[in-house]
Amino acid sequence: MSDSVNNPRHYTSHPSGVECIEITEHMCFNLGNAVKYIWRASLKGKEIEDLRKARWYIDREIARLVGKREVKVHKENDVWKTQTNDQA
Repeated sequence: MSDSVNNPRHYTSHPSGVECIEITEHMCFNLGNAVKYIWRASLKGKEIEDLRKARWYIDREIARLVGKREVKVHKENDVWKTQTNDQA
């Protein structure tokens, strides 16, 4: 039986046998979350949603690195796009 709190199946079922947190705990918050969403994208049945979440965290980290704090996500012609303050 899977332990959904301590060892969720979508974090521990990678063919390498490595648990996602073993990698992400060595990263900053934004990049760790991006990797987490990429890692589990095909394991929960919400692949596109998880990849969009990963992109959101990556865009947020890019914005942080260039000194911008706000990242806006919007849909344009059925495509999700992100925009930082310096792109407005």
